[in-house]
Amino acid sequence: MPSQPARSLETFANPAAQRDYRIHMQIPEFTCLCPKTGQPDFAELLLDYVPDKLCVELKSLKLYVWSFRNEGHFHEAVTNLILDDLVAALQPRFVRLTARFFVRGGIFTSVVAEQRKAGWLPAAAVELAPLDHNAGSTRA
Repeated sequence: MPSQPARSLETFANPAAQRDYRIHMQIPEFTCLCPKTGQPDFAELLLDYVPDKLCVELKSLKLYVWSFRNEGHFHEAVTNLILDDLVAALQPRFVRLTARFFVRGGIFTSVVAEQRKAGWLPAAAVELAPLDHNAGSTRA
C-alpha cells in the first residue's frame, strides 16, 4: 500500500548526543491552503536544529509535511504549529524553522520561528583563517 500523510513524527536516538551539531533540512515542496480563498500556498521550509537526545526520522517528516496539503492555514500559524510539533517530538537544544512562501498577490512571505532549550547556549564560533599555500615558501 502506498504511503499516506500522517501527523506523527518518529524519532531515533541521537548518535552523537555528547556534542552540539546542526542538522539542516530543505523541504522544497510544502503546500497548504489559504484559509480565506482555499487556493494552494506553496513554500520551501528550512529546518535547522541542534538535537539533544533525539533526531527526527526523515520519512515520518515527509509524511508529516504532506499532511498539511489539504488544510487551510495562515503562514504564521502553520509555521508555529510545525515548530511546536517538532519541539514536542524532539525536545532539541535549539530549533529554527524558516518558511519561505512563494509569491501570492505580488507578496513573498517568510516566517521564521525558533526555540531554544532553557539554559542551552551555543559554543562560540571558531573562525579559521584561510590557508596561504605560498607562505613560508623558499622557492624562487
